[in-house]
Amino acid sequence: MRGRKELLCSSHHHWKQVISSLTEQRKSGRLFHWLLPMALKEGLSNATRARLDSPLWSTHACRVRKRIFWQMTVCALGLLVLLLYWFPVRNLELLIPLDVCPSATMALLKDNFTGDLRLWNRPDVLTCTSWKAPIIWDGTFDPDIAQREVRRQNLTIGLTVFAVGRYLEKYLKRFLESAEKHFMVGQRVVYYVFTEQPAAVPRLALGPGRQLRVEFVVRERRWQDVSMARMRTLHEALGGRLGREAQFVLCMDVDQHFTGSFGPEVLADSVAQLHAWHYRWPRWLLPFERDARSAAALARHEGDFYYHAAVFGGSVAALRRLTAHCAQGLRLDRARGLEARWHDESHLNKFFWLYKPAKVLSPEFCWSPEIGRRAEIHHPRLLWARKEYAEVRD
Repeated sequence: MRGRKELLCSSHHHWKQVISSLTEQRKSGRLFHWLLPMALKEGLSNATRARLDSPLWSTHACRVRKRIFWQMTVCALGLLVLLLYWFPVRNLELLIPLDVCPSATMALLKDNFTGDLRLWNRPDVLTCTSWKAPIIWDGTFDPDIAQREVRRQNLTIGLTVFAVGRYLEKYLKRFLESAEKHFMVGQRVVYYVFTEQPAAVPRLALGPGRQLRVEFVVRERRWQDVSMARMRTLHEALGGRLGREAQFVLCMDVDQHFTGSFGPEVLADSVAQLHAWHYRWPRWLLPFERDARSAAALARHEGDFYYHAAVFGGSVAALRRLTAHCAQGLRLDRARGLEARWHDESHLNKFFWLYKPAKVLSPEFCWSPEIGRRAEIHHPRLLWARKEYAEVRD
């Protein structure tokens, strides 16, 4: 009997110490850190589990869980911000592998102006299309051969640009000055500047065999209309003096400037430019016109690449067909009360889907500095100017 009393007293004393210790640990905020090793070491008796089920313990555990949750959330958001700062979302496209041209196709492709192309020099990128047209990258051609071929054929090359409204004062001078340094150097060139302000076009000292023509155009009410009207204007010009003076013509946007050699290697019967912002994207993500009511519409399974309307060109005859197609499509859309997503560029992409270009220029020939560095872009030839639409668009 006495032994039983002593055992009960001892047990009572033990649990009194446990409860006292729990209370102290709770007050100091170390209850969880103290209790877990004790539980692992000694096990939890029914009495201890009963105490853990008390409202006091449940409230504290809930607070601990909430604090841990918010700490982890803040840390995750901080890491995400740092990740986006050093690795912007659009850089995720770097995870998309670039296609490459089959070796058998590389050996077969030739070019009218550069002879045998060295497509195998760029195994890191796609250098051919499914219809066996070359995609011109730095290192795939011999520029000297192209220069000699243009002189042999005694060609004159046209370069058209539209400088309307504030685009003239902001971009045209730099565009022309950089063209004199880098565009078809040593070749006969005729610049065609279309503007509603002929007197404001800067007069530059041009090299031998190079001329500047200024053509008046009526200013459209909206910048979208300026963009879309150029196909009609180009078609008329190609049927007039421009078509008689030049054998090949390149059409460009004015809000860009040349930074590297842009020579006869770009010439072909029809020339399209890969869009710098979309050349890595899969077809289903490309911004083709998808409204089936539009003359520019492409179905989900249609489209090869997304081409940039900032650079396109070809022979006079081929450009006449292109501009006629786009002008007609724009007229049809307007009659239906429609406007394609990317205006004349949408119609240009529809044309090149129906009538494949003979040559495709890599994004090196028209690059946007805002994209940042890309390993495959060795020598950009033409750079976009910083877009300031609020300033130049009425």
